[in-house]
Amino acid sequence: MTETQTKTSSPEFRAAAGAMDGLRDDLLRDVFAYRPLPPMSPDGRLIRRLPEGLRKAVVWAPHALVLFAAFIVMMIGFAEWDYRFLMGVVPAIPVVMTLIRPVAAFWASMLVTVFCAILTSQLWGPSAFTAQVVVLVVVAARTRPRAAAWMWLLTLFFGMLLEGGDPSITAPLLTLSAFALLVVAVVQIRRDAEREVTVQRTVTAVERDRRTLLEERTTIARELHDVVAHHMSVVAIQAEAAPYRVENPPPELEQAFVTIRENAVAALTELRRVLGVVRAEDYEAPDAPQPTLAALDGLLDNVRETGLETEKVITGAVRELPQGVELSAYRIVQEALSNSLRHAPGASARVELGYVLGGLGLRVVNGPPRGLVKRSPGAGHGITGMRERVAMLNGEMTAGTTADGGYEVAVFLPVPPSEQPERPERPESRDTAEGNADTVVIDRDGRA
Repeated sequence: MTETQTKTSSPEFRAAAGAMDGLRDDLLRDVFAYRPLPPMSPDGRLIRRLPEGLRKAVVWAPHALVLFAAFIVMMIGFAEWDYRFLMGVVPAIPVVMTLIRPVAAFWASMLVTVFCAILTSQLWGPSAFTAQVVVLVVVAARTRPRAAAWMWLLTLFFGMLLEGGDPSITAPLLTLSAFALLVVAVVQIRRDAEREVTVQRTVTAVERDRRTLLEERTTIARELHDVVAHHMSVVAIQAEAAPYRVENPPPELEQAFVTIRENAVAALTELRRVLGVVRAEDYEAPDAPQPTLAALDGLLDNVRETGLETEKVITGAVRELPQGVELSAYRIVQEALSNSLRHAPGASARVELGYVLGGLGLRVVNGPPRGLVKRSPGAGHGITGMRERVAMLNGEMTAGTTADGGYEVAVFLPVPPSEQPERPERPESRDTAEGNADTVVIDRDGRA
């Protein structure tokens, strides 16, 4: 039938044509296709609970059941009076064929029924009856519900044809097989639905992780905008003022500074444009500048007010670090303490900062939860955001549970010597030098 004829035909005709196409696809195309029954998955809901040795044998349980059904059919045939061997072995052949060629097994069972009826003058003898039911159930389980419906209808027409239009002899077979096929179809539909739900959950989880990653990267980009914009503004101002600091500067030098300023201004413009792309519709720019490690004490004070006992330990000579490093370190500590509040209520936390020659070491560890306060589920963005900040600075990070049931986040942010800002040391550094010590410990009350 051409496509034009299909479009102009009636809905009933199209439905009938679609049904015939389904019959051809399920039971007539690739009749002798080799489709061996695969073993069960060892990771199944019930099999994975069994011991390892027993699990390897249980995966072949469907094959054993089919072979056992073939043995039962053969024993039933041997119990008949006439042609015992043939009535036992021949009906068992289609049952065994369902393991490797399911569609061919169905058609073979129809031929075996005719063969047995010729030998015994009985359409559905005990062995043929049992073999037909077993073949219908196994083939339906190995195909799809539509194929099961076609096999049931073909069995009905086949019985009526051999009995001259009287379905009463085939009725017991049809009734029993209908219930069996209905159970198989329900199980199969439920299994397909579970598989589809699993696939959708997997896709949803992947998309959620991807969205979370993009949100964290966008947040980091917005926060670093102020840092980068500040440096570019300083470059532009210095390039504009530099020619006035030199008496009679050569034209080439003036032009070079003009070019530097123009490039800096253009970079600022592009930076604002990019920020406008990644900014959410409800995003509001912060009024205060981005925090640094100098504001860490205030963060710890706020955390203590919520009930989380914290202490801070500083090792090494405290010094100014690049603004991006300090901002990332502050946000990592902030997120780690927030996770401690949510997932370890009643515990204590310890924040360690290590100033070394090659960068900044950071460690936040909390103890196990205590008390009757329930844990608060988070959005799952914390660790992802910390890893993104560390990766942006080419640092290293580890996170995991401790031996006592707590949690630890360890980070190292590298700072090459060329990126060290030449600024005066902080008061903490002077206090450290005056005390002739490399360690400053701030207790849970905020006192050094």
